Amino acid sequence: MARIAVTDGIDENAAESLRESGHQVTIGHHEADSLRSGSLSDFDIVVIRSATKMVEEVISANSGDSGSLKLIIRAGVGVDNIDIDSATSHGVTVCNTPGASTNAVVELTIGHLLSSVRNIVRSDRKMRDGVWAKKEMRGSELRGKKLGLIGYGRIARGVAEIASGLGMEIHAYDPYMSSELMDGDFTLHEEVDSVFKECTHISVHCFFSDETEHMVNLRRVSMMPSIGADGIECGNHIVNCARGGIVDEEGILEALKTGKLSSAALDVFESEPATGNSLLGHDRFSSTPHIGASTREAQARIGDEIISIVEEFEQGIIPGSALNRLL
Repeated sequence: MARIAVTDGIDENAAESLRESGHQVTIGHHEADSLRSGSLSDFDIVVIRSATKMVEEVISANSGDSGSLKLIIRAGVGVDNIDIDSATSHGVTVCNTPGASTNAVVELTIGHLLSSVRNIVRSDRKMRDGVWAKKEMRGSELRGKKLGLIGYGRIARGVAEIASGLGMEIHAYDPYMSSELMDGDFTLHEEVDSVFKECTHISVHCFFSDETEHMVNLRRVSMMPSIGADGIECGNHIVNCARGGIVDEEGILEALKTGKLSSAALDVFESEPATGNSLLGHDRFSSTPHIGASTREAQARIGDEIISIVEEFEQGIIPGSALNRLL
């Protein structure tokens, strides 16, 4: 049976199920220095979220000749905190749970879109300050507007389905889109600039990488129209519930200050926790503390996927969500 370290938390029912199957499950955070010193070396499997950084030094110190680590499970989708090339070279399989949190992030994204255009957060702040800002808080509708999706994976497609139902026109940019997804009720753009020039609303749904770092920046935001396809002045709006660092936060703040951007809503930040972020001081900015997958339902689904991954791995089967092909 496997020795499993859970460094960033796990659904309690999933942990109990793993223990009932005979696995040893140890839950507890590991500091970066401890990880580099081999604090995971006695474990076969580690389950992480975004907080634990499995960089080359950490993988090297806990696998191969230095330890027993054979499998990294990312409880979530994004794996920019895992050096997959290093894991591969050290014989460590990397898996994520790509489908479990999709609906949760889709709903949060739609929530941010609706909140931004209807000034829900701004209105609440005014009310708490004793201000009845009825005239000031006139908003706009999503119907009749163009939504640009940067990336067109599972979550983006889920957002597109709901946004289409609300009457939005869908545009997308994804240079890695599979051919079977290209035929749909949306406009596919070959250049990212083209999406910004066309759309009043932008939602980010790509992984963080050298290619996507600061992809959403002041230059591109300045290209966005402020009048919808229906001819209504609606401003321009940015939402990011994907990964921090894709949005240039300094550029976005400048755009908010100058009025080039009507609203920005982020669930993810370049540096977290982001409690001191300068964006928080701007009235037209709203935020959530990286809670895209933080629903009871999503955590239960993630737990179920983790159990399946562990079972397959222990049977010598390459899990379906493996990002590198080892065993």
